[in-house]
Amino acid sequence: MAVIDIVKYGNSVLNRRCSPVSQFSSIEFIVKDMFESMYEAEGIGLAANQIGLNLHLFIVDVTHTDEADRTHVFINSEILSYHGKNTLFQEGCLSLPGIALNVERPEKIVLKYQTIDQKWHKEKFDGLLARAIQHEMDHLNGTFIFDRVSQTEKIKYKKELKELAADSKNKQKIKNKSKENFVI
Repeated sequence: MAVIDIVKYGNSVLNRRCSPVSQFSSIEFIVKDMFESMYEAEGIGLAANQIGLNLHLFIVDVTHTDEADRTHVFINSEILSYHGKNTLFQEGCLSLPGIALNVERPEKIVLKYQTIDQKWHKEKFDGLLARAIQHEMDHLNGTFIFDRVSQTEKIKYKKELKELAADSKNKQKIKNKSKENFVI
């Protein structure tokens, strides 16, 4: 297993809709690396595009609460319906370090998804798990938490977002430059 760097705001992979998973042969290894990377970053959820992969795949672990007794892997997911009232809750994001915003989301969802064994499931989720699922589904659709708040709230973090974007672009330039110097 390997810890993979979390892609930060400003990297274009985070702004695109992820492609469905069709090849499951290496998914188990990817999922193990994703859990390792998420735990290293002290997160509770991680979407594949947050480690640079264009795959409709995400993981969630809220076993530290009374809500879940196991970790979750969601592949090719679709939220079928939303239920309950909308509630505000402060959300952070591994791709937006240092930024936490009050995001309004429905309390409950019904989700259709595949697991590593390629079996389809339809399940109702609520609480923190439902919120984490919605957050990660947003990532797979190219949406950030700041896309779900008012313009006034966004302005508060304008400087941080600009710095993250600039840092991400600089890292990409360095990565591209090192590829240019690599000769086989």
